[in-house]
Amino acid sequence: MKLHTINTGLFKLDGGAMFGVVPKVIWQKTNPADASNLCTWAMRCLLIEDGNKLMLIDTGIGNKQDEKFFSHYNLHGDDSLKKSLAALGFSMADITDVFLTHLHFDHVGGAVVRDNEKLVPAFQNATYWSNEKHWQWAVEPNAREKASFLKENILPIQESGQLKFVEEKENIAWQQDINISFAYGHTDAMMLPKISYKGKIIVYMADLLPSVGHLPLPYVMAYDMFPLKTLTEKQAFLEEAVDKEYILYLEHDPVNECCTVQRTEKGIRVKETFNLSDI
Repeated sequence: MKLHTINTGLFKLDGGAMFGVVPKVIWQKTNPADASNLCTWAMRCLLIEDGNKLMLIDTGIGNKQDEKFFSHYNLHGDDSLKKSLAALGFSMADITDVFLTHLHFDHVGGAVVRDNEKLVPAFQNATYWSNEKHWQWAVEPNAREKASFLKENILPIQESGQLKFVEEKENIAWQQDINISFAYGHTDAMMLPKISYKGKIIVYMADLLPSVGHLPLPYVMAYDMFPLKTLTEKQAFLEEAVDKEYILYLEHDPVNECCTVQRTEKGIRVKETFNLSDI
């Protein structure tokens, strides 16, 4: 098995929304904001090369939305999904499986493209993976989360016949050496892949832990549907991560790809940060 970082670009989100009740004077020490109170975030995906399978976890924001939509998020940087795959010698057609941690636009937008005004899966030869509970949550969204679930990112996948569901069961095996855990605080039934790699467990953190700056327990995003649930899930996960020496792969941290954690007098905090290629 080989793991590859797939950078799909950077975007900006309101710092207050990203850190919830934590005051700006505190969170800006780790994630400085611009004059509009916006912080830069990565959209870092993961490519798993294993035998005849080439599996992509999440897809970034994509490029099919209109200019008005993208103006809200200040997309920047030189990276894109297609460019990052090409740098490794792969094309979109080579992907065999696309695993979607959840269906918010910055995670699933690149899964669908516009082809002659028709919306089609970006990965024509791939099986797309979600879970039934989260899928229903996304296609019938509540008013608060509706802006994050865009039908053009979701429905073409199902219409293509390429969609399959992972069974909603904690630590269920998805592929050899890849198990799935579930989290329910950020959105209903978000999935976190746990990958056995070189004698370690690497956990793709999605939005349970967006960045190193979110390690303190109260640092919970205002975007989370059930913040108290996130709080308890994060606490339990971080205790497990210390005890089992997990490597945390960070989807949104603009600087750090991976980290490990340790117990300190202030609670669980970062131990080391490093790139995936350093493992």
